[in-house]
Amino acid sequence: MPTQPLTLTTPRLTLRPHTRDDFPDSLAMWSDPEVARHIGGKPFTHEEVWARLLRYVGHWTLLGFGYWVVRETQTGRFVGEVGFADFQREIEPTLTGTPEIGWALSPAMHGKGYAIEAVQAAVDWADKEWPGAETACIIAPENEASLRVAHKAGYREQIRTTYKGQPTIVFRRPPLAAA
Repeated sequence: MPTQPLTLTTPRLTLRPHTRDDFPDSLAMWSDPEVARHIGGKPFTHEEVWARLLRYVGHWTLLGFGYWVVRETQTGRFVGEVGFADFQREIEPTLTGTPEIGWALSPAMHGKGYAIEAVQAAVDWADKEWPGAETACIIAPENEASLRVAHKAGYREQIRTTYKGQPTIVFRRPPLAAA
């Protein structure tokens, strides 16, 4: 388990730990109805986004993994957030003990292939950090863009269930050695 969050790079992106300076960009993304429609259903408040940022930092501190802020390498422009978490969700089947990947991109960054590029960088990191470990994600059935990203990154549907009263699909990605 890494003691410090790592910076990852791809040909176009830099994934790095969040800082306080990332809050305005994160707030703008999470308060956008287009981003929130498949994740919670309503735009997030200032307070909720601040709690989210603290949760990202806390994951790295307590668990040795977490979320990265994603920026264009050349411009530094905010792209979104991607990473792994243990959200302790009340969902069946349980995700306890399985790192859960998630991602969200600013609407201005949709359609550029950034989501799969960032998710693949995170998955590659996970394969090195947790050899032989399975990871999971949950996606709303109508979120077609995220369904495509999950599939491209090797996630396969396990079950359709509900989370917080909403239809949800649980996906799992088998360990690299078993893939």
